[in-house]
Amino acid sequence: MERKTPLYDCHVECGGKMVPFAGFLLPVQYQTGVIAEHNAVRTKAGLFDVSHMGELLLFGADALDNLQMLLTNDFTNMNDGQCRYTLLCNKSGGIVDDLLVYRMEKNQYLLVINAANVEKDERWIREHIFGDVTLKNLSSELAQVALQGPLSLKILAKLCMEESLPKKYYTFVKDINVGGINALISKTGYTGEDGYELYCQAEDAPNLWNKLLEAGKEDGLIPCGLGARDTLRFEAAMPLYGHEMNDEITPFEADLNFAVKMQKRDFIGKEALQNKGERTRKRVGLKILSRGIAREESVVFFNDTKIGITTSGTHCPFLKTPYAMALLDMEYTKPGTRVQVEVRGRMLDAEVVELPFYKKDERKK
Repeated sequence: MERKTPLYDCHVECGGKMVPFAGFLLPVQYQTGVIAEHNAVRTKAGLFDVSHMGELLLFGADALDNLQMLLTNDFTNMNDGQCRYTLLCNKSGGIVDDLLVYRMEKNQYLLVINAANVEKDERWIREHIFGDVTLKNLSSELAQVALQGPLSLKILAKLCMEESLPKKYYTFVKDINVGGINALISKTGYTGEDGYELYCQAEDAPNLWNKLLEAGKEDGLIPCGLGARDTLRFEAAMPLYGHEMNDEITPFEADLNFAVKMQKRDFIGKEALQNKGERTRKRVGLKILSRGIAREESVVFFNDTKIGITTSGTHCPFLKTPYAMALLDMEYTKPGTRVQVEVRGRMLDAEVVELPFYKKDERKK
């Protein structure tokens, strides 16, 4: 049976269409619809319930050494109040999950993980931790909402002191008073827009949700569901576990090299990645030139040669064009390469393009 987030009743009151997702009942959209929700985030602001995400606290004298061995990124130069994107690899170099690490204080880190992988990730980490370290699952104690879009700062500043908010991307501040509610606020998101993610105690979530919606009403803030969350992340070419990443796809194939520090002494999967040598395929973007949409797992061809497979695809609401992401053989990954995508027995023309499809800085030009 699916669980309910602390905001379930709020979604029902807002007219959310509830669907099962990652073991929870969550809104796929509201009465406004996916396209309106998507474009609200691109032009004004949207509010998402992401309380289904998992939070694990890793602490103890050996916490840093454990992070260095468990995860692909380097955390030795991380300061309190910083977040860092990273990957959890298996011994074959495939991706167990992607996650964010928050340095709360020395020897204490919060790991924010994908909802569908909470049990798998926790089990994997517990099987591999060592020394003086403790792992505590806080997922049921915390709620998380994401305020995303160019007007996010204006809206949030109505409920707290603007100078108290994190200024730089991938930083956070603890214990901010947001309309009387204690919250951790990070300058992060999964939409390709400026915005914030707010963590609070589960029992405070409905109050926080309603205060944010009320504060943003005159600025066009609306609640947004899973549908818009996916189209937004896709338009910004952000990878999704189970699509652009899985236990068989390596970080280099997923084009996530920036999150892998091979100069580290060691981490799980490092030896396998070294032994694989040069990558033979890479994640790329495809602009669909024919009428039609290429969803995931569509075969990609160059003339009659099969060169890869799509991992995600949809019509991008803000760009008003269909795109796809795909894993292609390296020799066909140069931007401008013309390819074909097979969709239900029909060939769609496509062109390899740079990622991401959408950049907020270009919108401002």
